[in-house]
Order: sequence, then structure tokens, then C-alpha cells
Amino acid sequence: MKKTFVLDTSVLLHDPQALFAFEDNDVIIPIAVIEEIDGQKRKSDQIGRSARLVSRYLDELRSRGRLSQGVDNGQGGMLKIELNHQEVLSLPETCERITNDNRILAVAANLQRDERVKKPVILVTKDINMRIKADALGLEAEDYETNKVNIDELYTGFTTIETAPELIDTFYRQGYLELDEVNEALFANQFLMFQDNAGRGQTALGKVDLVQQRILPLRNHNADLSGIRARNREQKFAIEALLDDNIQLVTLVGTAGTGKTLLALAAGVEKVLEEKAYRKLLISRPVVPMGNDIGFLPGDVDEKLRPWMQPIYDNLELIFGSRDRREKLDSFIQHLKEIDLLDIEALTYIRGRSIPGQYFILDEAQNLTPHEVKTVITRVGEGTKIVLTGDPYQIDNPYLDANSNGLTYVVERFKDYIGAAHITLKKGERSALAEMAAQVL
Repeated sequence: MKKTFVLDTSVLLHDPQALFAFEDNDVIIPIAVIEEIDGQKRKSDQIGRSARLVSRYLDELRSRGRLSQGVDNGQGGMLKIELNHQEVLSLPETCERITNDNRILAVAANLQRDERVKKPVILVTKDINMRIKADALGLEAEDYETNKVNIDELYTGFTTIETAPELIDTFYRQGYLELDEVNEALFANQFLMFQDNAGRGQTALGKVDLVQQRILPLRNHNADLSGIRARNREQKFAIEALLDDNIQLVTLVGTAGTGKTLLALAAGVEKVLEEKAYRKLLISRPVVPMGNDIGFLPGDVDEKLRPWMQPIYDNLELIFGSRDRREKLDSFIQHLKEIDLLDIEALTYIRGRSIPGQYFILDEAQNLTPHEVKTVITRVGEGTKIVLTGDPYQIDNPYLDANSNGLTYVVERFKDYIGAAHITLKKGERSALAEMAAQVL
């Protein structure tokens, strides 16, 4: 049965393509949404870009007729800008009459009461409170589900396989196993732990190589990265992916203290400063909310960014401190910047650039939308490796959650890609106290 979807501003700012995501159903855009879009169009961040894109899409649709009367969306449905938002008598008196949220709710309520509308009316919004208010008013409301993943079923990047001890012996003896010797459906660059089924305690770690159609042993799991070594199985897998130049995209997901940022930075330092496999180490993270102008902060650009980038500096201090404790961190980092081996930038300043030949670490990627992550990854040039790290349960964007952020979206979309690898880090290694706090608090 066809439906009528009323879109909130948050949906269009999250994904401008949402205008065309509802197939042969009717899409209603309240005029209050257009007003809010207009108020965002001058921003220089991703929200501003989305607002301008929505405006362009709607302007193109005007060639098909008057938007206030409804136009064909090209898929058998209709797209309409609804002007009737003034009638709010159906809302409780406690609801303010002049807020845009309530004007949008009023559009949905009026459509639901209109006997001429024969289709179910559904409000679609990324705003949790809007969905709660809609439910209280007897309106059906949904989150925007496009590009969402189920965090409980998120691909972890590794699996444990119980097998005969003889197969593990063969793996160690010849240095590989043919994929068809393992009766499992495996993804590109997926990591494995073989565990014997005879109770002898034999184990082996490996990685899927779809080019050779083999499972190969790890080469770098014991690597010393400026004094940083793997402390658990998942960290060994992560280091293997971070040091493999054939893998252009690595995603690391884990809660605070699991070592995702530290390992990424240590691997980047190793690849750039020691092996010289990349010409520069580029480190970035979104200024949350993403793209906010930092001009109101005192000082030059580096001083403005320092509060946002402090976790990066903390990890670099640990890495460089273990190399040469006599070197002052700030002066050493400044020296690396001057000789063009290191850049630490807010994500805002990476827009529109091409990034070739660099080891690019994007920290806190869970605060990006799928569209924003796509924009960043498409900046990657020839010879660049990009590493995305983040914790899906630590999101500062009010319209994202563990299921709808750009990091988890990339994990699921790239798990079949031969040039990508993912690891979910589970065990906290920051300190015994930090791990205990994560478990009991």
C-alpha cells in the first residue's frame, strides 16, 4: 500500500537524496522545512552544503510543475511542498504555536485528519524528540532508515574457526592454507583464529587473501611500532592491516581505551618516518559539530585546533616519548610540519582537496554521516592509505546513532572490497582501572 511521508528538516540535511528515496510513495515537504533549509544554506560546513543541494534539487523539480500542487518524482510518486501549517488547533495547547517543529507536526496531523488523503501518513525525522512528540500526538513516526546498519550485527573483521589439529599443523608447516580447505564463507582480508577441536590448545592466526585464494599467516603481529606492541589478538589483527600497503582502507572500531587511535598513529609514524612508504602523515578529526567555524577561538589555527586535537597530541607524546624522551613534543611536531612530513588538521580544511601519497588517519569518524564519509574518502588520491577510527557508542552529532553513522556504514559497505580491512577492538588496554570502569560503571 502506498504511503504519504512527511519529511523533517533533519532528514534532508542528513541526506539530500532523501527527496528521491521513497520510490512510488508521496513525499510532503512542509514549508517550515524550506524555511529551515534556507537558514542553513550559508554555512560552510556539510550542513550548509546539504542545504544548498536540497535547494538545487527542488529548483530542478520546479520544471515539472508547481511544487505546492505536487510534481511527479519520476518513480510513480508525488513530491509536494505543503503550505497548510497554520492550522495547529489539533495540537495540545501546551505546544508552542510558532516553533518550526510544531508547524511540521501540524502538517502531519492535518494530513492525517484530511479525508481526501487515503494513504497512511508517516512523519520521517532523525530527531528523537520529534518522534516522541509525534507518538504522543497519535502520529506515526519513523527514523530515516536509508544507510543504516544493525550495530548488533556489525561485521567484526575476524572470526574463530574450530578445526582439526592436523590442519593447524599444515598451516604452520607450509605457511598457508587453500581457501577451499576451510568450509567457511569469508570476506576479503578477514582475520582468522584457528583453534583445534581436540582440546590440545593449539591456535594459529591468519588473514584471508582473495587474490591468492589462500589463508596466510600474519607477518607483522609482533611488530614494534616505536615501542608500541600489540597486547591482544584484535590489536595484532589491527597492526597487520595498518602495515599492509595493499590495503588502502582500514576501519578500526572500539570503545575508549582499546588502542584504536594509538595503533593507527604508531603505524602511520612507522610507515612515514621509518619506512618512508608514504610522503606525509595526515591526521584529522571532525570539529564537532562537524565543520563549525573555530574563528571565535583565540590564537592562530594551531592554537585554535589544539583543544580538539589534544587526544592526538597525547598519543603522539606516548609514541615519540618512547623514541626520544629528550625531544620536546611540540618542537618535534613543529619540525615534522616544517619539513612537510606531518599535518594535523580539522576535517573542515580537507574539503575539496586531493590527497595523494599520504597515510591519512581520520579519528572520531563516528561523528560523520554516510554522505560526509563518502565525501572524505573520495578525496583520497593515488598511493594514499586511509584509516578511519571511532566508537559508535560515543557520538556527539544529535542526528546520528550507533546504527546510522558514517563509520559503521563504511564497515558494512566495504567488507567485500579487496582493498579494505576492518577490526573491532574489544579489550581495553589503557589501564586496569579504565577497563574496570568500562565494565562496572
